[in-house]
Amino acid sequence: MTLSQKETTLLQDLKSQEQLCIEKYNKYSQMAHDTELKTLFTNLAQNEQKHLDTVTQILGGTEVKMPSESPSATTAKLTCTPSSCNEVEKKNDAYLCKDALAMEKHVSSVYDMTVFEFTSPTLRDTLAHIQKEEQNHGEKLYNYLSCNNMYQ
Repeated sequence: MTLSQKETTLLQDLKSQEQLCIEKYNKYSQMAHDTELKTLFTNLAQNEQKHLDTVTQILGGTEVKMPSESPSATTAKLTCTPSSCNEVEKKNDAYLCKDALAMEKHVSSVYDMTVFEFTSPTLRDTLAHIQKEEQNHGEKLYNYLSCNNMYQ
């Protein structure tokens, strides 16, 4: 599989975005006070690693095909247990979560734009699949914020 220069540049940007997401989620999982949020950040870092691996494979010339089933919104459901942290800790956790949500919105929009630039239907489907997973990450973060009355 041969990528155009534009496709390669877009994938390199996505690779950088995914690396930043992984770094942030790993850092945020250590900084968060609430156990549920720590777990959420850790799980999201693992998901972002899969995205990074996929983008890296595509950059290496492999036409990666994702599972045919679409990531569903039900996978974004969060069993919400309100945080028992004190107000200062909750404020810190809210900041981390809101920053992560802003990051997911950005990354999702980059994938959304990138999908239209690819000539391979398989790669468009793969990138659209990852973009949907990014939306689900955002939904999980929103659900945590909402459950803890942190989203205004």
